[in-house]
Amino acid sequence: MFKILLSIGLSALFIIGGVNMANAQENWDKTFPKSEKVNIEKINFKNRYGINLVGDLYIPKNIKGKLPAIAVSGPFGAVKEQASGLYAQTMAEHGFVTLAFDPSYTGESGGEPRNVASPDINTEDFSAAVDYLSNIEDVNPDEIGIIGICGFGGFGINAAAMDTRIKAAAAITMYDMTRVSAYGYNDSMDENARYELKQTLNKQRTEDFKNGTFKPASGLPEKLTGDEPQFIKDYWNYYKTKRGFHARSINSNGHWNMTSSLSLINMPILQFSNEIRNAVLVVHGENAHSRYFGEDAFKKLKGDNKELLIIKGANHTDLYDNLEKIPFDKLETFFKNNLGE
Repeated sequence: MFKILLSIGLSALFIIGGVNMANAQENWDKTFPKSEKVNIEKINFKNRYGINLVGDLYIPKNIKGKLPAIAVSGPFGAVKEQASGLYAQTMAEHGFVTLAFDPSYTGESGGEPRNVASPDINTEDFSAAVDYLSNIEDVNPDEIGIIGICGFGGFGINAAAMDTRIKAAAAITMYDMTRVSAYGYNDSMDENARYELKQTLNKQRTEDFKNGTFKPASGLPEKLTGDEPQFIKDYWNYYKTKRGFHARSINSNGHWNMTSSLSLINMPILQFSNEIRNAVLVVHGENAHSRYFGEDAFKKLKGDNKELLIIKGANHTDLYDNLEKIPFDKLETFFKNNLGE
């Protein structure tokens, strides 16, 4: 359980002007097909801590006037070339300016040491994306929403609790990374087990300082034995296969910094999610092992502009890339109905 918690719980070649369409397709390094309905631009912006974030800006072609915008990030341990890019591109096809970005310390974004998670900084990353979108000419700054996937679903709701500029937030197949880090899956970790975990992680801090390196946490196995829990198989079948593999993705080709989980254990998110006044949509798969995170997060929300949508027959990773199960029409309606109110 300890290894699973650390591996899963802490678990660009781009289109440029003047490149012909054939070359553009050859240079496409996303895990999803390129749409011909949107223009794409690589952009940079800094968060409140001065960390440079890198994102892909998706803008509908033949844009007229200022459009509503959506910032997208996640899953936890993924990069913008994976699920968040698919969501951003598809929502751009539906008429939004969208921004898929790599969180701090991961992907093409800055921050040292690499592969570090933080409940504060990863929440801030969403607000930094709102900063950027609020200041570009194609966007109405009063009509900005966010989509958070997996662990960034939790950070997204946390951002919406803090940042009143976020007029609508969608949490897709969400994790509360602080809850799973502190309590384990299905809240199976008691106080004694948590203390032992903290002892192990703090001992590792001493060794990391002594050695001048950061020990990586366990990641997904390179090969499946068949004895893994089903949700590990589901993750593997996304991150370790052609379906979703990307070289810069921690879950595909790397490891989280082992001691990252210390701050996640000690600083729970969603403390003020009951005070969110703007719209929230929580989407989860019926068969997802993580479903309880979304359902419990929804129970805490107040107001008649909050909605829980359970997708029949879907598991956790189906909502990463399964176009037959991701409710993009619902997302379009949700954001068009709620942005700008």
